[in-house]
Amino acid sequence: MKVVLKTNNWVEMGWAQSVLAEAEIKSEVFDRHASIVEGSIGAIPRRLMVTDKDMAKAERVLAAARAALDTPDADS
Repeated sequence: MKVVLKTNNWVEMGWAQSVLAEAEIKSEVFDRHASIVEGSIGAIPRRLMVTDKDMAKAERVLAAARAALDTPDADS
């Protein structure tokens, strides 16, 4: 397994998991419990993991999704 995202931001983590799931890429959050035990002060970021074979696709999918967030809506 490889790290595709490391963050303490639960909104970003949920967004990334949703994006990957939509692309049919399974992911798993590591360090969830360690972060809670340390008091959620941000010392231990959570890691979003994907399989080695899905890593390149996961990086492409997340990069494209981030770019879409940064692109102004043409309908506005």
